[in-house]
Amino acid sequence: MASPCTLPWTGVRRGRGWSPARPDGRGARTGSLPGSVLRLLPILAVVLPLGACASLHGVLVPVSRSVPGASQVDMLVATTRKRADPTELFSGDRGPAAAFANITVSIPPASARQIGEVQWPRQVPGNPATDFVTLKADVIDRERALAWFHRTLRTAPRRQVLVFIHGFNNRFDDAVFRFAQVVHDSEARVVPILFTWPSRGSVLAYGYDRESTAYSRNGLESLLKAISRDPAVGEISILAHSMGNSLALETLRQMAIRDGRVAPKIRNVLLAAPDVDVDLAREAILDMGPKANRPAFTLFVSQDDRALAVSRRVWGSAARLGAINPDQEPYRTQLERADITVLDLTKLKAGDPLNHGKFAESPEVVQLIGKRLAEGQTVTDSRVGLGERIIQATAGAATAVGTAAGLAVSAPLTIVDPQTRQTFGSHVEGLGQSAADVVAP
Repeated sequence: MASPCTLPWTGVRRGRGWSPARPDGRGARTGSLPGSVLRLLPILAVVLPLGACASLHGVLVPVSRSVPGASQVDMLVATTRKRADPTELFSGDRGPAAAFANITVSIPPASARQIGEVQWPRQVPGNPATDFVTLKADVIDRERALAWFHRTLRTAPRRQVLVFIHGFNNRFDDAVFRFAQVVHDSEARVVPILFTWPSRGSVLAYGYDRESTAYSRNGLESLLKAISRDPAVGEISILAHSMGNSLALETLRQMAIRDGRVAPKIRNVLLAAPDVDVDLAREAILDMGPKANRPAFTLFVSQDDRALAVSRRVWGSAARLGAINPDQEPYRTQLERADITVLDLTKLKAGDPLNHGKFAESPEVVQLIGKRLAEGQTVTDSRVGLGERIIQATAGAATAVGTAAGLAVSAPLTIVDPQTRQTFGSHVEGLGQSAADVVAP
């Protein structure tokens, strides 16, 4: 169902980049655009991932109070965006230096929402009983950011830090509310830090957004190094989505080249639907050095990801990393050699019509990730494979119908990690073979 800010015949939200009509009502002027762009407009308008109700400004202006049963996520924000007016805090422009904010998001009671959803306000101010709203949204300096970090770190049982890097076409408020949803729904007791880079929040600003990830590498590296040097920090996990994976991989590669290795406290890197060329991703990980000197990587893929299908056409590449079939060569061998865990979400159904945000919108996946991080383990470990945990969570009686049949019927996704493969052998390997190649040209 379309949101109140969505044009039902296109899925395009008003106020976001290209508009289907001019203010005079005669339709958008597109004659000056290159033919290649004109041919892509119908696809871009419907397929590329869109954020929230961008025409509704001021959603981050704090409300006076929350309501009984609502939850709160208190996060630190580090950004390379430029300061904006108080209703938006930060724009899509590039800032001259890193900036910080402390934001507390109120999330509606469980009875008013489903796990994986972000309830955007229909009007400003939002209603904390039904909407995501903020209780605090303060731009702060580095000293206050450090004070917040040290204070919050003491409340994290394992002194874990989770850094989230959003993807393409995200306004500042998009990134804030999405990260709050992930932290809340995963139930991970971590120190939440959002790193948000300058995105125009427009479907036609793909090139600007891509270059903004390169612009932000030094800022992200500085943040990660500062956290890593803190003796009170136990470990750091990075969760990147879509185009944010390019920023994550290139920053870690840059760090390894500068320092000889990735900071040891960075233990987990979760690559969700990465909009990254397969070859570039492989080279970036190889440049990080031997496996002992780099984090554990977990890759979330979905072969029915419509956003990555368009990205592949735009770039003319053979495949985007987030849409590969991990059971096909040469990917299977390359992933096994690099010891990368792969979660194939192709068979998983979520609320995202683009199939681009399954990592956050699937209750099984987002909660499992949080549980594993909360236990102080990497996303896959030597004792129990991640695939087994998802199977246990979604198939209480799978063995009653036989292992192979139980897996095929009950597991909503394919898991490719060393321990699960060893345990279930060919049963797991065969699960992903029948997925349709919906992104093929």
